[in-house]
Order: sequence, then structure tokens, then C-alpha cells
Amino acid sequence: MNINNSERLSFRLMDKNDKQLLWQLDQDSEVMKFITGGKISSMEKIEHVFIPRMEAYLNKEKGWGLWQVNLLTDNTYLGWILIRPMQFFSDHPELDNLEIGWRFFRDNWGKGYATEAAQQVMQSLHLQLGYNQFSAIADEDNHASINVMKKLGMHYVKTYHHKDQLIDCQVAYYQVNKNLNIL
Repeated sequence: MNINNSERLSFRLMDKNDKQLLWQLDQDSEVMKFITGGKISSMEKIEHVFIPRMEAYLNKEKGWGLWQVNLLTDNTYLGWILIRPMQFFSDHPELDNLEIGWRFFRDNWGKGYATEAAQQVMQSLHLQLGYNQFSAIADEDNHASINVMKKLGMHYVKTYHHKDQLIDCQVAYYQVNKNLNIL
């Protein structure tokens, strides 16, 4: 599974060797505001929590993992797009409903990169592997991420309390079905 370049962006599946890049992204309290309340990630947390979680769902053939997003013009690392089954870390993962998420350096906010990257990843997964359903969650106060969800054609499903190793808050859950909406 590969993600083709979009108009401005290129994509590469990340792995444990990218721990420095993952750590760098988590060093801005504003980037982490709606994830950890603004607490930046230590390298220990990246190595012992984040990377093992990423490796648990990493599957190149299925397109699951963190897709590094870079600028085509100069290969600048902008952030990443997450793809994995919804409820992956529960007893009932939704294998036909892919969670999509994003995290970008603050300097790249407001430029349309998250929307462009997420659209390209969703379209590639749909066309290459036949995935039809995509969902996203965000802290209910994270209006920027919720706006990206809406730009992706997602519709509000519900608000609920989400808690795992990385997040503990009320989240807004949005979803789009490729059979009903064109990407």
C-alpha cells in the first residue's frame, strides 16, 4: 500500500526508527493542548508508550499506521496522518471503519495541509483497498480538528468520554461513508 503524492504533499509510512520525528512534533504545548492538556511528550513516553501502540496497528498491506506528511517542494516534515481501525485497542475493533487522525507542527496550521493529506490518504485507501467508512474523534473543544472533519465530508455522530493511555476527555465523533459521499 502506498499513498500517492497530492498536489503539495508526499507520504511515507513511519516506524520505530522515526522516534525523533515523533518526539519533535510533540514538543509544542499548543500541538499537545487537546491531547494531553498541553503536556509535551518525553522521549521515554515516545519509546515506551507511543511507539509500541503504533507498532500494534502498523500494517503496510492494509495501509494502517502513521503516514508521515512532507512538502513536495523541499521534503519538509509537516506532521502525520493516523490510520487504524476504530476501537483498535478495545475488545471489538471495527476493521471496516478506519479511524483517521492528524497531528501537524503549529507552523503548518491554517494552510490546508491536514485536510489535503487526510483526503489523499482516504482516497488512496478507498481506491486501492476498498475501504468505505472513515471516522475521526477530537476533543469537543478542538474546533480546528472538527472543521477538518467537516471539510472531509464527515458528519457528527455523537459526543462521548474517550479514555486510553494518551487521551482522557469528551470527544466529538464524526464519520463519512464513501458509498454515500464522494471523497
